[in-house]
Amino acid sequence: MKIDERSLDQLLPSDHAARTVWAYVDGVDLSLFLARIKAVEGKPGQPTIDPRILLSLWLLATLEGIGSARELDRLTRQHIAYEWLCGGVSVNYHTLADFRSQNEEFLNSLLTQSVATLRHQGLVDLQEVTQDGLRVRASAGTKSFRRQQTLQECLKQAQQQVEALRKQLDEDDGAVSRRQQAARERAARERQERIAEALRQQEKLAQRDQQILKELHIRRKTEARTSTTDPEARTMKMPDGGFRPGYNVEIATDTGSGIVVGVDVTNVGSDSGQLLPMVEQIEQRHGQTPQRVLADGDFAKLEDIETLHRAHQIEVYAPIKNAEREQVNGHDPYQPKPKDPPGVAAWRLRMGTPEAKTIYQRRAATAEWTNARVRNMGLRQLQVRGLVKVRAAALLYALAHNLMQTVLLQERAAGAHGNPNGRRQG
Repeated sequence: MKIDERSLDQLLPSDHAARTVWAYVDGVDLSLFLARIKAVEGKPGQPTIDPRILLSLWLLATLEGIGSARELDRLTRQHIAYEWLCGGVSVNYHTLADFRSQNEEFLNSLLTQSVATLRHQGLVDLQEVTQDGLRVRASAGTKSFRRQQTLQECLKQAQQQVEALRKQLDEDDGAVSRRQQAARERAARERQERIAEALRQQEKLAQRDQQILKELHIRRKTEARTSTTDPEARTMKMPDGGFRPGYNVEIATDTGSGIVVGVDVTNVGSDSGQLLPMVEQIEQRHGQTPQRVLADGDFAKLEDIETLHRAHQIEVYAPIKNAEREQVNGHDPYQPKPKDPPGVAAWRLRMGTPEAKTIYQRRAATAEWTNARVRNMGLRQLQVRGLVKVRAAALLYALAHNLMQTVLLQERAAGAHGNPNGRRQG
């Protein structure tokens, strides 16, 4: 049998996405991540894997719809593109999973950095953004939700199991057995911590539900339930109309470039009240607020519209709720109501103009296109649990989307500057 003696670099096609990913990652500022590394040359400690390798692996995996750390681990040994990115460095799924889950701040800074670079190049102007929320299935089943009494019983059983395993570990002299017992104890302890967190979340939910019932003057008692698998997940309505445990991933996209400029994750199934926090995030990230924000009717909270008008001079383009019903009843939904503050009154008048209808068409062309791309990458079922880890995963999807869009924007810019092939030169 003939042996292929070519190097990894020769085996990987010159136009493979892995090369684009590596070129992108090689140009980002990793100082925030590197500052946390304690094992450096000349000092004791296990050598640290170059964060560029880990980031590149996850970006390529995300682009190809792979969200499992174990599957990515397998690919680093069996797929030429992932082997090429590793460059002979050995990784394992624990390292890969930890990198994704423990670096939300680092990934967040990369999103800000990538947008700043594109703004400097004149490819993003942040004059107009769209916002939309994606309900994403959590890594928890419906049957994992428990009421307070059941959670307390589960916590008691978990505590007893941890104590029993700890005692068994202390009494066992076999090295292999001790390692196995330690792993079992760790798993039991983590389950105990999740149940304890589920109880804390259940108490918060119960207080919130009682407050809502009080405001609605309803005396009916409700008993909140939380998940022992992912205590921060909440049951919410999914795109197919069903109700399942999930998270709400909020994405803001620049309409002119298609670049994601803001990402957040909540465990509230409604988009109401999410407009103002996103604008504040954009201002904090980029030192600028957009002139216009386009969103669907779920975002049209009157208090947010007024605050954005008064504090930021931002025009909101969002449908007026029940407009068709008001027209059928003989009322003009686009005329200000007597108690409308100035910003809300201006919004109603604005949404009745032909210009607003033209501008609002850009919402679907931008937001739904971004949503479709990240869903095609796999943002349908989460592989991680908890708000912080889910936010880190959502940021990876945003970075992968921006990477693809950056290549397109730069090719278009190169074509506009005299390169008829639309390809970057040099």
